[in-house]
Amino acid sequence: MGFNLQAIKGWHGKLDLVYADRSNSTQLIYNHQQAPLKVQRPFYPEGEKVCHSVILHTAGGVVGGDRLSYNLHLQPNAQALITTAAAGKVYRSEGLQARQTIEIKIDAGACLEWLPQETILFNGAIYRQDLRVELATGANFLGWEITRFGRSARGEKFYQGEWRSHTEIWQQGVPLWIDRQWLPGNEAVFHSPHGLAGQPIVGSLVWLGSAVSTEIIAKVRNLGNTQGEAGVTSLENGFLCRYRGASTSEVRNWFTSVWQLLRVEFFSRGKCIPRVWQT
Repeated sequence: MGFNLQAIKGWHGKLDLVYADRSNSTQLIYNHQQAPLKVQRPFYPEGEKVCHSVILHTAGGVVGGDRLSYNLHLQPNAQALITTAAAGKVYRSEGLQARQTIEIKIDAGACLEWLPQETILFNGAIYRQDLRVELATGANFLGWEITRFGRSARGEKFYQGEWRSHTEIWQQGVPLWIDRQWLPGNEAVFHSPHGLAGQPIVGSLVWLGSAVSTEIIAKVRNLGNTQGEAGVTSLENGFLCRYRGASTSEVRNWFTSVWQLLRVEFFSRGKCIPRVWQT
């Protein structure tokens, strides 16, 4: 009797990337990929200093039992911007958990802009994502996560399944930010003010590594003029933005404005929107 082992065990995609500064040019010096994950050839729309990379998930979506593992390392003074080619999709599960694990190491003087496109959880999805960042002294990290619960355009709500998100950012053995979220899929939690309050989208943006003035915090708060709920919290050597609402474009526009503000304030960089977002 024939059967599909892949369907039983799920995919285990892996992506290991190492970036290095070579004479003021950031280069991808190591790339190990295992399907369904791969990375496009690096490109430099704003000069050699910042390496832009786009991650592809060639299977199109994640099902129960799938495992995605990322290991990213920025060596001293490397500057990289990493995004994804399309929104991630986590399909309804028959009982198995899908899981994504991301390990990031950022050395002194390096900066990673981790800007994946949104993740869409279908009703009934069972999904856990873990992100751990190790920052050296003098390193910087900007990352965001935007999650849509249910395919809202067709009226779907996240009434079944489970979502877990665990994020840890450390610097020299000291935790800078630890965030654990759990959302069981049911009608009461979806509509509860302590859950989604009836809104299908949540987002988090975190900046860590460099002290942020009260003036910058004020500017970030002023940028958050949204119909959804938006908040900004100061952290040690950084800050956190949160969003809960109904519009992907709204949260992404806010996060993009915050990101561009930080680029100007800390790196004197201009606006450079990844081209994959514009297709």
